[in-house]
Amino acid sequence: MEQPWRVRDDSPFPRHEWKEPRSRALAWVALVAIAAAAAGGYYYWEQHRPAPVPPPPPVAAPARPAPAPAASAAPAIRHPLEAAAPAPLPALGESDAAMRDALEKLFGAKAFEALFHPDRIILRVVATVDSLPRRTAPENMRPLKRVPGAFAISGTGDDLVIGPQNAARYAPYVRLAQAIDAKTLVDLYVRFYPLFQEAYRQLGYPKGYFNDRLIDAIDDLLAAPEPKGPVRLVRPKVLYQYAEPKLEALSAGQKIMIRMGGANEAAIKAKLREIRKELEAHAPKS
Repeated sequence: MEQPWRVRDDSPFPRHEWKEPRSRALAWVALVAIAAAAAGGYYYWEQHRPAPVPPPPPVAAPARPAPAPAASAAPAIRHPLEAAAPAPLPALGESDAAMRDALEKLFGAKAFEALFHPDRIILRVVATVDSLPRRTAPENMRPLKRVPGAFAISGTGDDLVIGPQNAARYAPYVRLAQAIDAKTLVDLYVRFYPLFQEAYRQLGYPKGYFNDRLIDAIDDLLAAPEPKGPVRLVRPKVLYQYAEPKLEALSAGQKIMIRMGGANEAAIKAKLREIRKELEAHAPKS
């Protein structure tokens, strides 16, 4: 890690070099000569004047104790949640059965089995939410199973675009999202929130607040662009990338939104707005 006061070679402040013209250099020589002559006369005077009485040595001030380092304060919570009514919760490592039962009641047993990973559910949700606003999201920690089918493209050579049939691959997930009752989902989240918060701390954020990160992820998804017309692709190596640099620089979550197609993206955004509204309704009443 760079030292905070270290001057970097790539500093935006240039290093100035003095390049005096010849006339100015001569002036500097003359000035130095005058100073030398004056110093000689001063030296002669100092050799023949009475030595002054030396002043008493200064009394050293007592050393002040170094201030104690300030303890790093936890960041302020931006989106607090009102605590749910106390209810017995399992330990985080033993929460899969309770979460699976709750999600099966919310989505249906067949949908849960077809679409969800049944293990480490809370940790998977937390890790995925945390990574969505980043450039990459690890697939091995996603709570949902991989979208079936191959990525559909159209065109050849330099005219590759996302195929219109690709949106159909996401249809089951979109229908699942549209069928969710946002209030019921958020109530479930609030009830299990202590476990989500514990998982977030275990992920490496001991002073973070998971609901803040969740709101950030939702807002990032809602800010995903909505391209008009086919989305052009390039394939520099094995994986496809967006041809437009602005799209390729988007977060992992925003890239997923674009990849699923315009109609699906609009449907998911509508549900995210409902969920965000319900999360705001669970803020503590002032």
